[in-house]
Amino acid sequence: MEIRKVQITGGSSYVITLPKDWIKSLNIKKNDSLGLMVQKDGTLLVTPDKVIEKKRKQKEFIVDSDTDKTYLFRLLVGAYVMGYSDIAIKSNDAMPPQIREAIRMFTQIAIGPEIVDEESNLFVVKDLLSPMEMPFEKTVKRMYSLVESMHRDAIKSLKNNNKELAENVVSRDFEVDRLYWLATHQYNVILTDILLSKKMGLSQEEASYYFLISRILERIGDHASILGENVLKVIDKLNPELIKDIESASILALDIFSKSLDSHFKKNIKKANENIDAVE
Repeated sequence: MEIRKVQITGGSSYVITLPKDWIKSLNIKKNDSLGLMVQKDGTLLVTPDKVIEKKRKQKEFIVDSDTDKTYLFRLLVGAYVMGYSDIAIKSNDAMPPQIREAIRMFTQIAIGPEIVDEESNLFVVKDLLSPMEMPFEKTVKRMYSLVESMHRDAIKSLKNNNKELAENVVSRDFEVDRLYWLATHQYNVILTDILLSKKMGLSQEEASYYFLISRILERIGDHASILGENVLKVIDKLNPELIKDIESASILALDIFSKSLDSHFKKNIKKANENIDAVE
Protein backbone atom coordinates (compact mmCIF):
# COMPACT_ATOMS: atom_id res chain seq x y z
CA MET A 1 0.00 0.00 0.00
CA GLU A 2 1.24 3.48 -0.91
CA ILE A 3 0.72 6.30 1.61
CA ARG A 4 -0.12 9.82 0.44
CA LYS A 5 -0.44 12.93 2.62
CA VAL A 6 -3.48 15.16 2.26
CA GLN A 7 -2.69 18.75 1.22
CA ILE A 8 -4.90 21.83 1.49
CA THR A 9 -5.04 24.36 -1.35
CA GLY A 10 -6.99 27.58 -1.48
CA GLY A 11 -7.83 27.25 2.18
CA SER A 12 -10.70 24.78 1.69
CA SER A 13 -9.83 22.20 -0.97
CA TYR A 14 -8.24 18.90 0.06
CA VAL A 15 -5.79 17.46 -2.46
CA ILE A 16 -3.95 14.15 -2.70
CA THR A 17 -1.49 13.00 -5.38
CA LEU A 18 -2.18 9.81 -7.34
CA PRO A 19 0.40 7.03 -7.94
CA LYS A 20 2.36 7.78 -11.12
CA ASP A 21 2.50 4.11 -12.22
CA TRP A 22 -1.29 3.89 -11.97
CA ILE A 23 -1.73 7.09 -13.98
CA LYS A 24 0.61 5.85 -16.72
CA SER A 25 -0.88 2.35 -16.87
CA LEU A 26 -4.32 3.84 -17.60
CA ASN A 27 -2.99 6.63 -19.82
CA ILE A 28 -4.74 9.30 -17.76
CA LYS A 29 -4.14 12.83 -19.02
CA LYS A 30 -4.54 16.30 -17.60
CA ASN A 31 -8.22 17.33 -17.22
CA ASP A 32 -9.43 13.70 -17.51
CA SER A 33 -12.36 12.92 -15.21
CA LEU A 34 -12.20 10.41 -12.38
CA GLY A 35 -15.12 8.80 -10.60
CA LEU A 36 -15.10 8.71 -6.79
CA MET A 37 -17.23 6.30 -4.78
CA VAL A 38 -17.29 6.16 -0.99
CA GLN A 39 -17.54 2.54 0.25
CA LYS A 40 -19.40 1.32 3.32
CA ASP A 41 -16.13 0.55 5.09
CA GLY A 42 -14.95 4.15 4.68
CA THR A 43 -12.55 3.50 1.80
CA LEU A 44 -12.67 5.53 -1.41
CA LEU A 45 -12.82 3.93 -4.85
CA VAL A 46 -11.19 6.00 -7.62
CA THR A 47 -12.34 5.04 -11.12
CA PRO A 48 -11.25 6.53 -14.47
CA ASP A 49 -14.22 7.14 -16.79
CA LYS A 50 -12.42 5.39 -19.62
CA VAL A 51 -12.29 2.06 -17.75
CA ILE A 52 -15.83 2.07 -16.39
CA GLU A 53 -16.37 -1.18 -18.28
CA LYS A 54 -14.11 -3.64 -16.48
CA LYS A 55 -12.06 -6.04 -18.58
CA ARG A 56 -13.83 -9.38 -18.86
CA LYS A 57 -12.22 -12.36 -17.16
CA GLN A 58 -10.64 -14.67 -19.72
CA LYS A 59 -9.74 -18.36 -19.55
CA GLU A 60 -7.93 -20.60 -22.02
CA PHE A 61 -7.87 -24.39 -22.32
CA ILE A 62 -5.48 -26.40 -24.50
CA VAL A 63 -6.91 -29.72 -25.68
CA ASP A 64 -5.86 -32.65 -27.87
CA SER A 65 -7.24 -35.95 -29.14
CA ASP A 66 -6.75 -37.55 -25.70
CA THR A 67 -8.83 -34.95 -23.84
CA ASP A 68 -11.91 -36.58 -22.31
CA LYS A 69 -15.28 -35.03 -23.20
CA THR A 70 -16.64 -35.15 -19.64
CA TYR A 71 -13.41 -33.72 -18.24
CA LEU A 72 -13.52 -30.74 -20.61
CA PHE A 73 -17.20 -30.17 -19.87
CA ARG A 74 -16.41 -29.97 -16.15
CA LEU A 75 -13.55 -27.54 -16.84
CA LEU A 76 -15.91 -25.30 -18.81
CA VAL A 77 -18.56 -25.37 -16.09
CA GLY A 78 -15.88 -24.64 -13.49
CA ALA A 79 -14.59 -21.63 -15.43
CA TYR A 80 -18.13 -20.35 -15.94
CA VAL A 81 -19.18 -20.53 -12.29
CA MET A 82 -15.88 -18.89 -11.26
CA GLY A 83 -16.91 -15.81 -13.22
CA TYR A 84 -15.00 -16.18 -16.49
CA SER A 85 -16.92 -14.50 -19.31
CA ASP A 86 -14.58 -15.32 -22.22
CA ILE A 87 -13.32 -18.88 -22.70
CA ALA A 88 -11.00 -20.03 -25.50
CA ILE A 89 -10.50 -23.72 -26.31
CA LYS A 90 -7.44 -24.35 -28.49
CA SER A 91 -5.87 -27.38 -30.16
CA ASN A 92 -2.62 -27.76 -32.09
CA ASP A 93 -4.44 -29.94 -34.60
CA ALA A 94 -8.01 -30.11 -35.88
CA MET A 95 -10.48 -30.06 -33.00
CA PRO A 96 -11.43 -33.66 -32.05
CA PRO A 97 -15.16 -34.55 -32.34
CA GLN A 98 -15.57 -35.21 -28.61
CA ILE A 99 -14.23 -31.73 -27.85
CA ARG A 100 -16.73 -30.10 -30.19
CA GLU A 101 -19.50 -32.11 -28.56
CA ALA A 102 -18.43 -31.07 -25.04
CA ILE A 103 -18.33 -27.38 -26.01
CA ARG A 104 -21.75 -27.46 -27.65
CA MET A 105 -23.22 -29.35 -24.71
CA PHE A 106 -21.85 -26.69 -22.35
CA THR A 107 -23.32 -23.78 -24.33
CA GLN A 108 -26.69 -25.54 -24.53
CA ILE A 109 -26.83 -26.11 -20.77
CA ALA A 110 -25.23 -23.00 -19.24
CA ILE A 111 -27.23 -19.75 -19.33
CA GLY A 112 -25.44 -16.99 -21.24
CA PRO A 113 -22.37 -18.58 -22.90
CA GLU A 114 -22.48 -18.83 -26.71
CA ILE A 115 -19.95 -19.85 -29.36
CA VAL A 116 -18.87 -16.61 -31.07
CA ASP A 117 -15.90 -17.91 -33.06
CA GLU A 118 -15.21 -21.37 -34.47
CA GLU A 119 -12.22 -22.54 -36.48
CA SER A 120 -10.68 -25.94 -37.16
CA ASN A 121 -8.49 -25.69 -34.05
CA LEU A 122 -10.20 -22.96 -32.01
CA PHE A 123 -13.49 -22.28 -30.24
CA VAL A 124 -14.25 -18.99 -28.49
CA VAL A 125 -17.15 -18.93 -26.04
CA LYS A 126 -18.47 -15.66 -24.61
CA ASP A 127 -21.08 -14.92 -21.97
CA LEU A 128 -23.63 -12.77 -23.82
CA LEU A 129 -26.07 -12.38 -20.93
CA SER A 130 -25.93 -9.03 -19.16
CA PRO A 131 -26.29 -9.38 -15.37
CA MET A 132 -28.76 -6.49 -15.59
CA GLU A 133 -31.13 -8.69 -17.62
CA MET A 134 -31.16 -11.51 -15.07
CA PRO A 135 -30.49 -10.00 -11.61
CA PHE A 136 -30.05 -12.14 -8.51
CA GLU A 137 -33.58 -11.62 -7.21
CA LYS A 138 -35.10 -12.78 -10.50
CA THR A 139 -32.86 -15.86 -10.57
CA VAL A 140 -33.67 -16.80 -6.96
CA LYS A 141 -37.41 -16.29 -7.49
CA ARG A 142 -37.29 -18.54 -10.55
CA MET A 143 -35.38 -21.18 -8.58
CA TYR A 144 -37.96 -21.02 -5.79
CA SER A 145 -40.83 -21.40 -8.26
CA LEU A 146 -39.20 -24.46 -9.85
CA VAL A 147 -38.28 -26.14 -6.57
CA GLU A 148 -41.70 -25.50 -5.01
CA SER A 149 -43.48 -26.99 -8.04
CA MET A 150 -41.13 -30.00 -8.01
CA HIS A 151 -41.95 -30.75 -4.38
CA ARG A 152 -45.68 -30.24 -4.91
CA ASP A 153 -45.76 -32.44 -8.03
CA ALA A 154 -43.73 -35.19 -6.35
CA ILE A 155 -46.42 -35.50 -3.69
CA LYS A 156 -49.17 -35.27 -6.31
CA SER A 157 -47.55 -38.08 -8.32
CA LEU A 158 -47.51 -40.27 -5.20
CA LYS A 159 -51.13 -39.48 -4.39
CA ASN A 160 -52.36 -40.10 -7.95
CA ASN A 161 -50.02 -42.99 -8.88
CA ASN A 162 -48.65 -40.88 -11.73
CA LYS A 163 -45.26 -42.20 -12.84
CA GLU A 164 -44.91 -39.70 -15.69
CA LEU A 165 -45.27 -36.77 -13.29
CA ALA A 166 -42.69 -38.29 -10.93
CA GLU A 167 -40.24 -38.70 -13.83
CA ASN A 168 -40.89 -35.09 -14.84
CA VAL A 169 -40.02 -33.95 -11.31
CA VAL A 170 -36.66 -35.70 -11.54
CA SER A 171 -35.87 -34.13 -14.93
CA ARG A 172 -36.68 -30.60 -13.69
CA ASP A 173 -33.71 -30.65 -11.31
CA PHE A 174 -31.60 -29.93 -14.39
CA GLU A 175 -33.25 -26.49 -14.71
CA VAL A 176 -32.55 -25.69 -11.06
CA ASP A 177 -28.87 -26.58 -11.56
CA ARG A 178 -28.63 -24.24 -14.57
CA LEU A 179 -29.97 -21.34 -12.52
CA TYR A 180 -27.63 -22.16 -9.65
CA TRP A 181 -24.66 -22.07 -12.03
CA LEU A 182 -25.86 -18.67 -13.24
CA ALA A 183 -26.18 -17.32 -9.69
CA THR A 184 -22.69 -18.59 -8.84
CA HIS A 185 -21.25 -17.07 -12.03
CA GLN A 186 -22.78 -13.67 -11.32
CA TYR A 187 -21.69 -13.75 -7.69
CA ASN A 188 -18.05 -14.34 -8.65
CA VAL A 189 -18.24 -11.61 -11.31
CA ILE A 190 -19.57 -9.11 -8.76
CA LEU A 191 -16.81 -10.02 -6.28
CA THR A 192 -14.22 -8.71 -8.74
CA ASP A 193 -16.25 -5.84 -10.19
CA ILE A 194 -17.47 -3.31 -7.63
CA LEU A 195 -18.83 -1.10 -10.42
CA LEU A 196 -21.16 -3.85 -11.60
CA SER A 197 -22.58 -4.26 -8.10
CA LYS A 198 -23.23 -0.50 -8.04
CA LYS A 199 -25.04 -0.69 -11.38
CA MET A 200 -27.18 -3.55 -10.12
CA GLY A 201 -27.99 -1.64 -6.93
CA LEU A 202 -26.60 -4.55 -4.97
CA SER A 203 -23.71 -4.53 -2.51
CA GLN A 204 -21.21 -7.38 -2.52
CA GLU A 205 -22.51 -8.31 0.92
CA GLU A 206 -26.08 -8.57 -0.40
CA ALA A 207 -24.82 -10.60 -3.37
CA SER A 208 -23.34 -13.11 -0.92
CA TYR A 209 -26.77 -13.50 0.72
CA TYR A 210 -28.42 -14.25 -2.62
CA PHE A 211 -25.66 -16.71 -3.48
CA LEU A 212 -26.19 -18.51 -0.16
CA ILE A 213 -29.95 -18.69 -0.78
CA SER A 214 -29.36 -20.06 -4.28
CA ARG A 215 -27.16 -22.82 -2.79
CA ILE A 216 -29.91 -23.75 -0.34
CA LEU A 217 -32.53 -23.76 -3.11
CA GLU A 218 -30.30 -25.98 -5.24
CA ARG A 219 -30.08 -28.47 -2.37
CA ILE A 220 -33.85 -28.38 -1.87
CA GLY A 221 -34.19 -29.07 -5.59
CA ASP A 222 -31.90 -32.09 -5.21
CA HIS A 223 -34.08 -33.43 -2.40
CA ALA A 224 -37.25 -32.84 -4.44
CA SER A 225 -35.65 -34.82 -7.27
CA ILE A 226 -34.75 -37.63 -4.86
CA LEU A 227 -38.34 -37.53 -3.62
CA GLY A 228 -39.51 -38.06 -7.21
CA GLU A 229 -37.10 -40.99 -7.63
CA ASN A 230 -38.37 -42.61 -4.44
CA VAL A 231 -41.98 -42.15 -5.54
CA LEU A 232 -41.16 -44.27 -8.60
CA LYS A 233 -39.88 -47.01 -6.28
CA VAL A 234 -42.84 -47.11 -3.89
CA ILE A 235 -45.74 -46.08 -6.11
CA ASP A 236 -48.72 -48.47 -5.66
CA LYS A 237 -47.06 -49.90 -2.52
CA LEU A 238 -48.08 -47.41 0.19
CA ASN A 239 -51.39 -47.49 2.03
CA PRO A 240 -53.68 -44.44 1.67
CA GLU A 241 -53.30 -43.40 5.33
CA LEU A 242 -49.52 -43.14 5.05
CA ILE A 243 -49.87 -41.12 1.85
CA LYS A 244 -52.18 -38.72 3.72
CA ASP A 245 -49.58 -38.30 6.46
CA ILE A 246 -46.89 -37.59 3.86
CA GLU A 247 -49.16 -35.06 2.16
CA SER A 248 -49.82 -33.29 5.49
CA ALA A 249 -46.09 -33.05 6.19
CA SER A 250 -45.57 -31.71 2.67
CA ILE A 251 -48.16 -28.97 3.14
CA LEU A 252 -46.44 -27.86 6.35
CA ALA A 253 -42.99 -27.89 4.72
CA LEU A 254 -44.17 -25.88 1.71
CA ASP A 255 -45.82 -23.32 3.98
CA ILE A 256 -42.57 -22.81 5.91
CA PHE A 257 -40.65 -22.65 2.63
CA SER A 258 -42.98 -20.02 1.16
CA LYS A 259 -42.96 -17.83 4.27
CA SER A 260 -39.17 -17.99 4.50
CA LEU A 261 -38.65 -16.68 0.96
CA ASP A 262 -41.44 -14.14 1.34
CA SER A 263 -39.87 -12.67 4.49
CA HIS A 264 -36.54 -12.40 2.67
CA PHE A 265 -37.86 -10.62 -0.41
CA LYS A 266 -39.92 -8.24 1.73
CA LYS A 267 -37.00 -7.81 4.15
CA ASN A 268 -39.37 -8.52 7.02
CA ILE A 269 -37.25 -9.63 9.99
CA LYS A 270 -40.29 -9.99 12.24
CA LYS A 271 -41.96 -12.46 9.86
CA ALA A 272 -38.69 -14.37 9.46
CA ASN A 273 -38.40 -14.71 13.24
CA GLU A 274 -42.04 -15.84 13.53
CA ASN A 275 -41.39 -18.50 10.91
CA ILE A 276 -38.35 -19.78 12.82
CA ASP A 277 -40.41 -19.93 16.03
CA ALA A 278 -43.14 -21.87 14.20
CA VAL A 279 -40.62 -24.49 13.08
CA GLU A 280 -39.16 -24.88 16.56
